[in-house]
Amino acid sequence: MKKFQAIIHFKMDDQFMTLVPAHRTYINFLMNKGIIDSYAVSMETQTCWITMNTDTKEAADQYLVKTPLYKYWTYSIEELFVYDSQHYRLPALQFN
Repeated sequence: MKKFQAIIHFKMDDQFMTLVPAHRTYINFLMNKGIIDSYAVSMETQTCWITMNTDTKEAADQYLVKTPLYKYWTYSIEELFVYDSQHYRLPALQFN
């Protein structure tokens, strides 16, 4: 399994916010399946970053096209060489 980063730019209109709950349901589904590791959105720049676990870039794309917000997106998908975060590290020892 490889890691991919989707870098998404979006434009909002009146209908956009009505689709957000269904989109979040889909994102949560993919997170629960372990396909999405992280999901971040900046309203300031109207950019979204999604880190995904799939075998190919095409497989990552097939998950993205199924979201209700897809028609608002322009995006690229890049394979990651290094991905590190606190979630992948052992917890710090707490001495009594």
